[in-house]
Amino acid sequence: MIQSLELFPIGNCAASALIDCQGRYVWACAPRIDGDPFFSALLGGGDPGHEDCFGLWSVEVEDQAGITQSYRRNTPILVTEITDKAGAKLEIIDFCPRYRQFGRIYRPLAFIRLIRPVEGTPRIRIRLRPMVGYGAAAAGTTVGSNHIRYVGGETTLRLTTDGPVSHVADERTFRLEEPIAMFLGPDEGFENDITTTTLRMLRETTDYWRHWVRTLSVPLQWQEAVIRAAITLKLCTHEDTGAIVAAMTTSIPEHAVEPGEAARNWDYRYCWLRDAYYVVQALNRLGAADILENYLTYLRNLVDQTVRLGRVQPVYGVGLEPVLTERVAPDLPGYRGMGPVRVGNQAHEHMQYDVFGQIVLSTVQAFFDERLIRPASVEDFRALEWVGDRAFELHDQPDASLWEFRGREAVHTYSSVMCWAACDRLGNAAQQLGLADRAEHWNGRAAQIRATIEAKAWNAELGRYASTFGGDQLDASLLQLVDVRYCAPDDPRMLATIAAVEKGLRRGEFMLRYALPDDFGEPKTAFNFCTFWLIEALHLTGRTEEAREMFEEMLSRRTRAGLLSEDISFDGKELWGNYPQTYSLVGLINCATLLSRPWSSVR
Repeated sequence: MIQSLELFPIGNCAASALIDCQGRYVWACAPRIDGDPFFSALLGGGDPGHEDCFGLWSVEVEDQAGITQSYRRNTPILVTEITDKAGAKLEIIDFCPRYRQFGRIYRPLAFIRLIRPVEGTPRIRIRLRPMVGYGAAAAGTTVGSNHIRYVGGETTLRLTTDGPVSHVADERTFRLEEPIAMFLGPDEGFENDITTTTLRMLRETTDYWRHWVRTLSVPLQWQEAVIRAAITLKLCTHEDTGAIVAAMTTSIPEHAVEPGEAARNWDYRYCWLRDAYYVVQALNRLGAADILENYLTYLRNLVDQTVRLGRVQPVYGVGLEPVLTERVAPDLPGYRGMGPVRVGNQAHEHMQYDVFGQIVLSTVQAFFDERLIRPASVEDFRALEWVGDRAFELHDQPDASLWEFRGREAVHTYSSVMCWAACDRLGNAAQQLGLADRAEHWNGRAAQIRATIEAKAWNAELGRYASTFGGDQLDASLLQLVDVRYCAPDDPRMLATIAAVEKGLRRGEFMLRYALPDDFGEPKTAFNFCTFWLIEALHLTGRTEEAREMFEEMLSRRTRAGLLSEDISFDGKELWGNYPQTYSLVGLINCATLLSRPWSSVR
């Protein structure tokens, strides 16, 4: 049984998959990242090594003795080596092709496995068992001379191989005497020599990713961790539309679930405007303008759509779908049997007013950045003003907060501060465009919101900001008042708030989002992004050595793939929540950038 999130993502910004520590595909969806999982063993509830397990793609070595896995340097190309008890060894290379071809990026819904003997002649069995209908049934198959078609779901996939097709179809154990190339992709004929073609794809995909990494402005320290996080954030983009998903998975619970207990698990395979804002912010710090530009295309389309509909949601589908009706997939037991498995997300119905700030903050750089192919225009500014109008209108109204409470509403300080940021940055953009009257207008509105926040979010009796207007509660989002430049880090009010948040929400080396019970009871795990927020705050208030120690602790909790999920147990021994989590990887990048020694120190 899978007991941890030791999973290696591969992908190409159209296709993605998670491969477990035995080299098995256990999660991949089609035709998009939010589609039907044709490899679903991750949520199958049982052991992928069991004979009855479906929803996987495995290469099993008879008498296996050892296994090692690592990425090719600066790529999402995974290399797995398996050795048997007699010393025979094979190598598996897994990747999704991505490279420039015919003046555009080639990134099909396709997965390539290259299997070759390294030493001796290992005996292997290949199990390729896609599922359809969220685990409802095995995909139907039709077998040709060099291919197998898998049909019955939203997408028909075709495996083309130069290996023995009947061995794959019948799951027969055989001697691996020659390399095997396997291409699982669109239901189309494969016209060229598969070995020559897939090796060329491997070479060109390797070159693509290494050249992309070369464009990043990485810190001096922790470069390997930052590069792996940046690559994975790029894998969480749906390049066709520019959307950025919160995670690749659905329904990995936030903590272990006891029988009869309501599970905290959600479908994160959608584009939260908040999460996407933090992603582009982090990647901007590394100079990855390509993702910013593509996401701005998504946002411009979204702003057009929301103006017509009159409402901004916190989350949309990767194709800009506004309706993400939440339902349960009854045929998947869930991660380690801890269901239910959810499809869709009720948050699309929520009022979360911080999203106005995230739209504007994601966009405002385009009014200043001369690198961009399409800088923002006066027309773009006029469209954004509608977002600012809504921010001003709703900045003091109750919402579900960034934590997406399902059973209560309040006027949340973070939401109001993000509404302030929307108006403040519109003022900056107007000034840049030479629109003095609009700059005065938006700066005036920002000042009005600030006055409201100071009057209602500041708790004079406790001497700190509260997480809700007129309240006394804490949540970790108060630490973000520095990040959005609402407060200076040395402001006495901010120092008092940081001290209170740390005292109330810190658990050892980790941070809670909030400590009070919510719709599902008291939190039982820490929230990784909030720990990174505290690390930033400690550094900005002069406690840099302590911040570095906490950061090193977080790095030590990554999976073997170098990644993090959403949550972690209080003892730090197990990761929980959807994976890989963009929030957590953003925190890693931001903290590394802040805490690293400067490059000048080695020159």
